Parts: sequence; structure tokens; C-alpha cells
Amino acid sequence: QVQLVESGGGLVQPGGSLRLSCAASGSIFNIYTMGWYRQAPGKQRELVASIGSGGRTNYADSVKGRFTISRDNAKNAVYLQMNSLKPEDTAVYYCNGYIKSAAWSRPGDYWGQGTQVTVSS
Repeated sequence: QVQLVESGGGLVQPGGSLRLSCAASGSIFNIYTMGWYRQAPGKQRELVASIGSGGRTNYADSVKGRFTISRDNAKNAVYLQMNSLKPEDTAVYYCNGYIKSAAWSRPGDYWGQGTQVTVSS
């Protein structure tokens, strides 16, 4: 079984910064893409940023220039540095990994439990 555990959410004032972390553990053979999604109240879950195993990144237009995704393959971890935060960034942020748990298995999507980010004065 694969587990993803997030940390680093909280309350921050507009213009502030937060860093989210996510570590994958358990039965892991290979991790392909890792990413961060968010879901605000009454809205659908949306992709914030993703990063491939080779380091290629992809960002939602709304966070380009403010957020930076990175990963540490040795630690099976992904990070999201969030700067210049806005109230509209308020949401529950979920870590996602496209992971192959064994050599014989097909890769699948795994999710963390979510961490709340609130941007408010």
C-alpha cells in the first residue's frame, strides 16, 4: 500500500508565503508524476502544479510566477513553495502521485489527505 502525507498548511496573510511538503511511503517501485491539486468550497478540484520524474513542471495560469514545485526523488517527496499568496488561493491542497507500487503492477493515482491553506487578513 502507498501513503502520501502532506504538511505545511495553515493561515497566512495576503502577500505571505507557505511551503507545503508531501512524502510518499509504503510499497513504491517507481514514482512518475507528482503534483498538487486544490479544492475550494463549492468548486471542483483543480491542478495547481505538477512535476515529472525528470523535473519537467507544469503550472496553472493562476499561480505562475508565484508558486514553485520541486521534488526530491531520493526522499519520494514533493514540495510546493507558495509566495505572494492571495485570498483566492484559499483551499484544501492535495498531494498526488502517479505511482507504480510493484514491478508487475500498473501505475495508479494516489492522494494525500489534504492540508488546509487559508489566506486572510
